[in-house]
Formats: sequence, structure tokens, C-alpha cells
Amino acid sequence: MNPASLESFLALIYADPAARARFKADPAGEAQRAGLSPEEALALSSLNWSDLQLASRSFANKRRAKSLSKRGRGLWQRCLRALRLAS
Repeated sequence: MNPASLESFLALIYADPAARARFKADPAGEAQRAGLSPEEALALSSLNWSDLQLASRSFANKRRAKSLSKRGRGLWQRCLRALRLAS
């Protein structure tokens, strides 16, 4: 078992809706095409689909919140700089 390959594949199906759809259609085949062993592919084919969708939505919300937070900090920093320049 290659843990890095398994983690990369899981990250892909959590983050990419198209990859998740391909995985749903053919779990074992998609895992094997990603370079995972037949045993890993078989184990992944038994993942609970509802849990996978829930986790993917949770990760998407976290990525979105992080992105918004970074943009908000940038705006706040620009406002502070503008205030310093104006004084």
C-alpha cells in the first residue's frame, strides 16, 4: 500500500465533483486507474457514499471560508494602509 497515493486519490474525490462522479460510477475501476492496488480499490469501493458527499461539502465550505477570510484580511489591511497614508 502506498499511503501517499491513497491520500492523493481521496483528496481528489473529495475536491473534484467530476472525479467523484467517475468514482461513483465505477469505484474499483477508478481507484485502479489512479494507480491504487486492487486491495485498495476494493476497500474504497465500500466507502459510504453519503459520508463521502458530506465530507466533500464540508471540505468545500472550509476552502471557501479560508478564501473569504484571506480576501477579508487583504481588504482590512488595505483600509489600514489607506488610513495611515491619509493621516
